[in-house]
Amino acid sequence: MRAAYSQRHYSRSVLQLAFSFIVILFMMIFGFAEGVKAVEKTFPFYPGEKLTFQVKWSFIPAGEAVLEVLPIETINGVTAYHFVMTARTYSFIDLFYKVRDRIDAYTDTGMIHSILYRKKKEGKTKRKVVVSFNWEKKEAQYSNFGEKRKPVPILFGSFDPLSVFYAFRLHNLKVNAEIETPVTDGKKCVMGKAKVIKREKVKLASGTYDTYLVEPDLKHIGGVFERSKNAKLKIWVTADTRRIPVRVKSKVRVGSFVSELISAEKIGQSVSSLKRTETF
Repeated sequence: MRAAYSQRHYSRSVLQLAFSFIVILFMMIFGFAEGVKAVEKTFPFYPGEKLTFQVKWSFIPAGEAVLEVLPIETINGVTAYHFVMTARTYSFIDLFYKVRDRIDAYTDTGMIHSILYRKKKEGKTKRKVVVSFNWEKKEAQYSNFGEKRKPVPILFGSFDPLSVFYAFRLHNLKVNAEIETPVTDGKKCVMGKAKVIKREKVKLASGTYDTYLVEPDLKHIGGVFERSKNAKLKIWVTADTRRIPVRVKSKVRVGSFVSELISAEKIGQSVSSLKRTETF
């Protein structure tokens, strides 16, 4: 009985991690860019863009995560971008660990900082998180099902774990770049670090892509990453003006996880046109 329980608990932990590291990707990816003001760049995304990823655990398809840019709207009197991430496990995986997550993130249209962040979990674990940003006081306040925590101080230019991914895409990449940028989940504000390791071709089921390999510093990431010796998180981002992640891979003590881009809509080019097979 104890062995069966342990196996179920292990399987649930593994599947939870598989989807958690998708969110971690957006929490850490902000540090991969050169320090250039967002207002000086042409935005590589616009409302209507949709990126779909398949998440696998040890070669087993577990579910999908979708990133979308919704129409611009007004939040708290500010004209804002609206970014959404949804994640769901496939039906047969639901028997072990059901995931139905949605994250809504809002930033000013100048992409200077976050305005509002919401996270809703309706699977095995339930959450209804709201992070409100007060830039006059330079504070962010976290609440879950209406229960508020004490506001935390935030640094100028801080982004939430989702919108920071889009802020990252405004900048150019270069090999060996090491950058620090502030990010907050409403519980704490940290300076994240990451390094662009190299430029390389990546062969996926959808084709071969010209990419940069980026590795975030995981010291601010808790849970299984913190408990796993030599844990790694690797992200391959297209080496073009869109900076779209096409592959994410993690290695931790409970196994390895891979997330790959399987479709992209309204990005100005089709997925096939993002592929690069030339030698560089």
